[in-house]
Amino acid sequence: MISIVKKSGLWWSISGLAILLSIAAMIYSLVTLNAPIRPGLDFIGGTRLQIERDCSITQNCDRPIVVAEVRSIVEAQGLSNPTIQLLGDDQNILSVRTKNLDVEQRTQLQTALSEKIGQFDPKTIQIDSVGPTIGQELFVSGMLALIATFFGIVVYLSVRFQFDYALFAIAALFHDVVITAGIFAILGLVLNLEIDSLFLVALLTIIGFSVNDTVVIYDRIRETITNNPDSSIQEIVDLAVNQTLSRSINTTLTTLLPLIGIFLFGGQTLKFFALALIIGFTLGAYSSIFIASTLLAWWRTRQGDNKISLSDTSPVE
Repeated sequence: MISIVKKSGLWWSISGLAILLSIAAMIYSLVTLNAPIRPGLDFIGGTRLQIERDCSITQNCDRPIVVAEVRSIVEAQGLSNPTIQLLGDDQNILSVRTKNLDVEQRTQLQTALSEKIGQFDPKTIQIDSVGPTIGQELFVSGMLALIATFFGIVVYLSVRFQFDYALFAIAALFHDVVITAGIFAILGLVLNLEIDSLFLVALLTIIGFSVNDTVVIYDRIRETITNNPDSSIQEIVDLAVNQTLSRSINTTLTTLLPLIGIFLFGGQTLKFFALALIIGFTLGAYSSIFIASTLLAWWRTRQGDNKISLSDTSPVE
């Protein structure tokens, strides 16, 4: 049997370091980008033009697209501080985000890019525009959804188990969300990766997956208490985690396989949504096993309650 509680300090140290690095990355991003994670079009508004060079035209794709050259072309149109990305395996897809543009301004920008960069396939042109007010509403709605989700989980787990169960489940969820956000903050700084409204959807999905894993372990802890009333909390937690370990690993792996497929072979829109879920689901499995359960054991021991109280053995159905 694997002793999970005995090595609590190791699990907490790993998670603590990851959380500190994530917070540091978000603070650095806040200082440099005025946002903890590089925001996309959905949140700050503007126009995004995405076009792909037509490689069926002779010598049209011989020369690689240079971001600095694209930036000078865009700024020559009077558009300051554009966000420019090269997408696709061959880097022939160009994404340019600027302030809101009307039809004439978009046409002028496309013409200027075609003259300098090469002919673009008209079938690949994608134009998205979002006003700053709508972007702000999306952000506020997303944050309210996250807060409401956390509150609902606290209420549910407090009723079904006890308040300390709920508290440590929330600590595990905080762990998952902060580290996922920190990784995307780093990707935003290094790769100019922007988050959109799908990122908030991913965070909500991660919370749901993680709390489900935690509830399974909590239920097994309660069952183990009934069957082993004379055991200490450390023994109970170790036994419960070991009994659910294979289930947690198998569930996580079978969930990750299709997500990895989407990340590798899916479209550009879903690629980083899948990446967020891959990171979050992995963290969720880890935190349910090594964070929520060990914190519960530590807390009960610290309170001098090395044995489980009668209320722990009375499930609410």
